[in-house]
Amino acid sequence: MRKIYLENLGCSKNQVDAETMLKILCEDGSVRTEDASEADLIIVNTCGFIESAREQSVESFFSLHDANPKAKIILSGCMAQRYAAELTDELQEASAIFGNRDLSKIKEVADEVLNGERVVLVPEYPQVKAEVYERNELLSYPGSAYLKISEGCNHRCAYCAIPLIRGDLRSKPMEMILQEAATLLTRGVKELNLIAQDLAAYGTDWEDGKSHFMELLANLVALEGAFSIRLLYIHPDAFPQELPLFVKENPKVLQYFDIPFQHAAVPVLRSMGRTGTKESYLALIANIRSVLPEAVIRSTIMLGYPGEDAPAFEELKDFLTKAELDWMGSFLYSREEGTKAYDLRDEEEHQKARKRATVYQKKIEALQGPLTAKRLQRFLGKEYDVLIEEKVEGEDLAIGRIYSQAPEVDGLTVVMGRDLKPGSVLRCGIRSVNGLDLEAVPVGRAND
Repeated sequence: MRKIYLENLGCSKNQVDAETMLKILCEDGSVRTEDASEADLIIVNTCGFIESAREQSVESFFSLHDANPKAKIILSGCMAQRYAAELTDELQEASAIFGNRDLSKIKEVADEVLNGERVVLVPEYPQVKAEVYERNELLSYPGSAYLKISEGCNHRCAYCAIPLIRGDLRSKPMEMILQEAATLLTRGVKELNLIAQDLAAYGTDWEDGKSHFMELLANLVALEGAFSIRLLYIHPDAFPQELPLFVKENPKVLQYFDIPFQHAAVPVLRSMGRTGTKESYLALIANIRSVLPEAVIRSTIMLGYPGEDAPAFEELKDFLTKAELDWMGSFLYSREEGTKAYDLRDEEEHQKARKRATVYQKKIEALQGPLTAKRLQRFLGKEYDVLIEEKVEGEDLAIGRIYSQAPEVDGLTVVMGRDLKPGSVLRCGIRSVNGLDLEAVPVGRAND
């Protein structure tokens, strides 16, 4: 019985891929171990989106290699997909380089490397209906699961390498999504987190060219059971205008919107390939909140993109001040070969811009902090359903999340009490705000 250790890096879409590979390998008699030192086979499921993510992937690879030099190591995921040729030459310690477009091939790759062969396999996508989606072990906390509805992207934002890595948009057949969702619900999942590069683009790669996202959402809320749906990643220039009212009328869909605005200055947005403006983005936020006063809005902001000068940064600050986002994450522009933005400046100019962007980043984080703190105050004294994620050993408390807190990226809710079961939903009253986290006490029974 061979033991497999899997190190998953990057986004939630990568996590779904990791769970799929584990299912395939464990069906063949392998078992997953959480101790890399005892593994026969180590898989590093890499991220290749930006430079810092690639650096982390390489560091993780060598750390695991040092921890268990005898194990065979497969480098999989986005970095392996994008840089297979370079990694084959430069990372001789890797037993295999395996792309991320046909996960069903992981079994044959594992078999070959365990037989002493070195493998480089970067297959193309299979037919959509032949793709493997089934998962057994979820890498999320109990009660929560990611549900991927599409691969790739057709937006072609000038800075983004996703189409280079994952290709054009490939929407998963609706019946397969519904079947997967139903299976997850029968396994006790209480929160379905819908993920894609852009949820609203779902189905636009089909013959009629129209979005089928609202249709998918209507079919998902019709599934039986007590569960919630969280929407992650909706492109602001393609946001469905009917979505807020749909959410209002369908309480299974959480009032949580992850909208990556990236910037607010028109020259920067146009260079990125985006059609919005500061005013249109503020109007979108206002419309959501007019229909759903308790809506939570998260966004990401990119600093240091070519063309971002002092006036553009002032526009961005004005946008953030007026938007009063609940949650905001920021990152520095990464100059990616093969993207439209790569040739907008040379490497020397890029490094100078990054230094300025680092200062900008600190300023917007200082600006956003009080805004988030202000938004958190509205939860005080109210009751919410809390999805319990984990018990704190030796303490009469547990960590969970309310609707305003997405997995891994937002604050948490600390629930005081005994016998709190991970994966259950508990009605709680919010009694304090501690930094970015909420503190709560149970007021109702767990929904197991």
